[in-house]
Amino acid sequence: MLVKAAIMGLVEGLTEFLPISSTGHLILAGALLNFDDERAKVFEIAIQSGAILAVILVYWQKIRDTLVNLGSSRRAQRFVANVAVGFLPAALVGLAAYKMIKAHLFNPGVVAGAFIVGGLIILWVEKIAHPKVRIQHIDDMSGLDALKVGLVQCLGMIPGTSRSGATIIGGMLLGLSRKVAAEFSFFLAIPTLVGAGAYSLYKERALLSMADLPLFTVGFVMSFISAWLCIRWLLRFIATHSFVGFAYYRIAFGVVVLATAWSGTIHWTA
Repeated sequence: MLVKAAIMGLVEGLTEFLPISSTGHLILAGALLNFDDERAKVFEIAIQSGAILAVILVYWQKIRDTLVNLGSSRRAQRFVANVAVGFLPAALVGLAAYKMIKAHLFNPGVVAGAFIVGGLIILWVEKIAHPKVRIQHIDDMSGLDALKVGLVQCLGMIPGTSRSGATIIGGMLLGLSRKVAAEFSFFLAIPTLVGAGAYSLYKERALLSMADLPLFTVGFVMSFISAWLCIRWLLRFIATHSFVGFAYYRIAFGVVVLATAWSGTIHWTA
């Protein structure tokens, strides 16, 4: 089981911040590993904290400076306010639609469709739309910019859509540079994933057991390491590349999802 936990942690960390949907990959990985029962769902939520810690470590200087200067710096105050405003829509929609999403949207049709449609949207943005860049630095974002990205983030609740994909590509459409869109997506992940994880763990607390601590620890560590490496790589990658490659990957993965569901080789569960 520890090997399975390590693999799932690796998948979580590598996919959480790329525009390819960690949820879809975790569903497929869990099915392949026969690690997809209710306890596994709690595990998947818990190991997101490793990915969150990776964001905090990569951006520790920005986070530290913001906290230190929060009482005196308008820039720090605006940054915190923007993250809070961006987080609010997902918090409200998540609380209102949690049961509906869990009951009706976790199926291969929805996941595959979200993968493919998301890939097509990325291709459109990168090859056809070419949105004009208005904002070159994250501190230049307004509250309205943050709110718009936060509203787009709600689309990430659809399994297979990708929270990071929705916020990054949505941010680019709203005029954020590729780097700013990615960075704001990373910062939004901190309250969003912490809030969603805490709420889900509270709802499923009856499934938790101290006997599972080694399992969760391995998953957490692997999630942290792989997410840290992935974030650093992505920041270098987007300096000279577009997201077109991720678009084609999403479309191909969506086809794989449909094929596994249609053939019955993998049993997809919520």
